[in-house]
Amino acid sequence: MGTTAPRLDVLAPLSGWLVPLDSVPDPVFAGKMVGDGISLDPTSGSLLAPVSGVVSNLHSSHHALTITTAEGVEVMVHIGIDTVMLKGEGFFPLVEQGQQVAVGQPVIDFDLDLVGRKAASLLTQIIVTNGETVARMSLADGMVDAGKSVVLSLQLANGKVVLPTETAEPQLSADIAIGNPAGLHARPAAVFASKAKTFSSDIQLLLGDKEANAKSVVAIMGLATKLGDLVRVRAAGGDASAAIAELTQLLNDRCGEKADEAPIAPAAAPVFAQQQDSDSQLAGVGASPGIAIGRIVHHRLQEFDVPEHGKGANVEQQAFSRAAEEASAQLDLVKAQLTDPAKQAILSMHQELLQDPDLLAQTYTGLADGKSAAWSWRAAFSAYSARLEAQDNALLRERANDIRDVGRRVLALLAGVKQAALELPAGSILIAEDLAPSDTAALDPSKVMGFCTRTGGATSHVAILARSLGIPAICGISQTALKLPEGLQVILNGNEGTLAIAPTADDIAAAERDIARLAERRAAEAESSMRPAATRDGARIDVVANIRNAADAREAVAKGAEGVGLLRSEFLFDNRDTAPTEAEQAAEYCAVAEALGKERPLVVRTLDVGGDKPLSYLPLPKEDNPFLGLRGIRVSLERPDLLRTQLRAILQAAPLTQLHIMFPMVASLEELRAAKAVLAEEQAALGVSGVKVGIMVEVPSAAVLAARFAPEVDFFSIGTNDLTQYVLAMDRGHPQLAKQADALHPGVLAMIALTCEGARAHGKWVGVCGGLASDERAAPLLVGMGVTELSVSTPAVASVKATLARWSMDECRELAREVLALSTVTDVRHHLNQLAR
Repeated sequence: MGTTAPRLDVLAPLSGWLVPLDSVPDPVFAGKMVGDGISLDPTSGSLLAPVSGVVSNLHSSHHALTITTAEGVEVMVHIGIDTVMLKGEGFFPLVEQGQQVAVGQPVIDFDLDLVGRKAASLLTQIIVTNGETVARMSLADGMVDAGKSVVLSLQLANGKVVLPTETAEPQLSADIAIGNPAGLHARPAAVFASKAKTFSSDIQLLLGDKEANAKSVVAIMGLATKLGDLVRVRAAGGDASAAIAELTQLLNDRCGEKADEAPIAPAAAPVFAQQQDSDSQLAGVGASPGIAIGRIVHHRLQEFDVPEHGKGANVEQQAFSRAAEEASAQLDLVKAQLTDPAKQAILSMHQELLQDPDLLAQTYTGLADGKSAAWSWRAAFSAYSARLEAQDNALLRERANDIRDVGRRVLALLAGVKQAALELPAGSILIAEDLAPSDTAALDPSKVMGFCTRTGGATSHVAILARSLGIPAICGISQTALKLPEGLQVILNGNEGTLAIAPTADDIAAAERDIARLAERRAAEAESSMRPAATRDGARIDVVANIRNAADAREAVAKGAEGVGLLRSEFLFDNRDTAPTEAEQAAEYCAVAEALGKERPLVVRTLDVGGDKPLSYLPLPKEDNPFLGLRGIRVSLERPDLLRTQLRAILQAAPLTQLHIMFPMVASLEELRAAKAVLAEEQAALGVSGVKVGIMVEVPSAAVLAARFAPEVDFFSIGTNDLTQYVLAMDRGHPQLAKQADALHPGVLAMIALTCEGARAHGKWVGVCGGLASDERAAPLLVGMGVTELSVSTPAVASVKATLARWSMDECRELAREVLALSTVTDVRHHLNQLAR
């Protein structure tokens, strides 16, 4: 005898008239992308709990909440359309996330008049976000009373899906503290999930009473981990022990994320974000600095009309697989046109999402229910992006845009619609509801003066890309911006996050003067960037570039770099399962050398991993303090096979350029001599001579003993980032200490001066390849201390050259004497700012 599936009645959270969900003026809700349910046009202003359960999510803007019932049904209530833009104004939460509530209990009060005036609509959505828990849904209609009328009657799914499990008992790791400053956001989550996929075991990541599929980027991000959170890894299967060991180590190594690579969440309420809209100005969040004048061009996302029902699970699954493969190939083409590794990494993360097991599982569930591939995929990625947007973590909310971007790419292929390219006229100020990161990466800065999006924030991938392109941008702009007339002249201020929509002639003239001043300076710097770098009185200083590959080298030369002072060879070793072969490495080093030619120097740093830069195929022992353990040259000497292979590959570039080889993290003469001995053997075997050898000065012992190292090297290159943290005993990624870990600290400057003094005594040159070299204020100071090579980021080449040309050598030396006599970093910075030219 069968059992009757349980029922759940959802009561009206507000009084008012019921409206079909598909008539709501919002494609996300109308298309049932978040889930199925009903909408309500309210006449009351106190939201009541529609079901009993736990408040599993309360949006930070207090306009929406989700209650999870005892049966596992997630019921979301979203007050109004676009009410997130009110940023909490007019909403007064009466409960907290995690609180148990009873049906009919008041949970949010809101100002009906204020929200009605400022929001696009008061229509309130009551939605079941996890539709797999419901077998059938009956909808009410007409007028309803809050806390009394049933609006949704749910027949719950009878039984749960049981996944096959291994016979072995699950194994559990010890507590692991999250060391990533921003938690497991997109990049570290992708690294962790990618590693987890290499194991056959079922693996979960646990945070308190929450758990996530460890092979799913989306699920891991959904945990909303923070710095210091304690997590555990649970695994069941034949390789469970190995999975736990390696994934634990990966978490301890911050999933390969360097401290300075972690995005910083925007302040909760920056001053300019509190500016109010007016008749002449709209306010948002400054996402990329700069001022732009232009005319509005609207970019609206294409709508895709997709059938709900499919042609059979097998046919639809094949269609989906083809579309996912083609989407990945499209992303490869976009990546191939980019030279910025940061942009390429964002698109690589999009490709990872195409293989996300949780997204695929939800898609295949839809296919099994007879839905079309397009319908199933849209439901999957829309639900996940909506869940991320509901998180308290700003970084995770902004990653929802990435999911929608890659989701729409596949959806367009399934729908047979060619996505329109962003072909914009010169002088455009682009206005969009949402701008895909892949579209942003392809923007032409010569035509797009700036852009505004209604969604996103300062840490979104769209904002990151805008900054890399040098395009002023505003995110979180008012809904009003979407209704501005096409072609309207506006002034976009990315510094303050404002869009002047009714600029006067005086406003435009003032903005033009500001833009002209900056443009003049940049143009003058660019015009002189191809001249040899020198002080005003003709003392030559080499201004070279830090790069990763041949494309970087070509760009650097085009921007005036006089060579390469740091080729980070580890780029060849990253994001792969095995070490690169000698042939693979040689091809890359030779490509860089050919880009430079024989007249320019190339400094190649040997593999610098360990500490904050782990490799999955190079297991290192767990260390209590990896920054003081196996790093740099120590790893190479532990693995001489890797070192010899790399040195042979580097030496093949010797006939093509002025080759220099540099060993990282050298702390003793014994390490230097051991590395040089290996190099000498490989040089003899290949018959290569004339290669210069140097070391990175990153630890205090190398600076203190510079005079003793100097006779045994051809040059020094100071890595100010690591030198700073070792001199000051401050982890530069520490959330509380990072601001104090300043390379202009008198102690760090003393170490740089000591290095220059030791080198000078033996006629050897000193370069700086750390972040301080790219600071134009510090350039004359470093030169005054005796530095004769500055290896900078490519965008800084022109400005550093221009700065040096404004100083004489005697003035640089006098500046160094003055600064080295100062006692605090505050005094140093004040002194340099006063003298900035």
